[in-house]
Amino acid sequence: MRHLKIAIVHEWLEHYGGSERVLGQLLACYPQADVFAVVDFMAEDERAFLGGREVTTTFIQYLPFARRCFRRYLQLMPIAIEQLDLSGYDLVISSHHAVAKGVITGPDQLHISYVHSPMRYAWDMQAQYLQQSGLDRGLKSLYAKWMLHSLRGWDRTSAAGVDVFIANSSYIARRIRKAYRRNAHVLHPPVAVDRFVPGDGVRDGYLVVSRLVPYKRIDLIVEAFAQMPNHRLTVVGDGPGYDVVAGVAARCKNIELLKPVSECALVALMQRARAMVFAAEEDFGITMVEAQACGTPIIAYGAAGACDIISSDASAESTGVLFPKQSVEAIIEAVRRFEALEAAMSPQSCRANAMRFSENNFRNKFCALVAEHEHIVVNRPD
Repeated sequence: MRHLKIAIVHEWLEHYGGSERVLGQLLACYPQADVFAVVDFMAEDERAFLGGREVTTTFIQYLPFARRCFRRYLQLMPIAIEQLDLSGYDLVISSHHAVAKGVITGPDQLHISYVHSPMRYAWDMQAQYLQQSGLDRGLKSLYAKWMLHSLRGWDRTSAAGVDVFIANSSYIARRIRKAYRRNAHVLHPPVAVDRFVPGDGVRDGYLVVSRLVPYKRIDLIVEAFAQMPNHRLTVVGDGPGYDVVAGVAARCKNIELLKPVSECALVALMQRARAMVFAAEEDFGITMVEAQACGTPIIAYGAAGACDIISSDASAESTGVLFPKQSVEAIIEAVRRFEALEAAMSPQSCRANAMRFSENNFRNKFCALVAEHEHIVVNRPD
């Protein structure tokens, strides 16, 4: 078997987050790989997962004001990503949520794309994106709509250059099918479950951990608990919606709002909570898995990624409750249903459920998927 030369194409490097966790695990699978990205502005104290590798970037790295506002060059990113020269590689792995899968590869190269999401703002979330950005009317709106229309066409066309799609959830697999008319394997993202473990203290109250942005629907959760004064809720997060949540917390003694805390403090909060509450439609939901790893049940909106994570049947293996609608009434009813079923949701069951999403499982399954398709390049003539 030939020694494969491997390139990993990441979207952009700015802060360490969910997609960077995936990149770190891909590099653990293939330590010989070279890394490419649209731009690389990641701080030195967050770069350890790169193992000292130099990252090859595109011309957008050097455009005016790119460090602070490279996303404003979105319209140029398809051109930029196509200029990366990957002709010398056998295997190309793209970690995609915007343009990474658009790299150009040849007939004797294997291109596997791990998709966090098709471009949300160009596809089914376009109307929401335009409204939240104040671009739903006027001349700027016309330009934004034209740009997104152009991006959709390129996004669909560039999908033809991918040999194998891997989606991070069943929901994303459905979105890939809708946008690109392609089937995808499902491989959930890696979660550092070993850092999140059950405690042995008394559990009391409910917990929310989230960025306070509109689509997370934290407003619904706090209003629901405002109507349940005997149920304590702790909200941990920051963002544009902080003042709204703070206003509700100020008038409701059962609601506490905290700024983001350290990982150690977060684990302690998860270990003490009766359940964590989520009201967003998430592509996956890493925080849900972290809570389950702490032995904590989940009360979540029953759509998208939550359906892959939570076992919600009324059995000994149940690890949470899903509610059918993003509304205050649905959340209140879900809390009541959870309390009726709580005794069957053991910390051991929640922990066992979370272990399905371990980093080790991710690496093993990803390598197995690559091995299934290696014949494309292994058997090519030299």
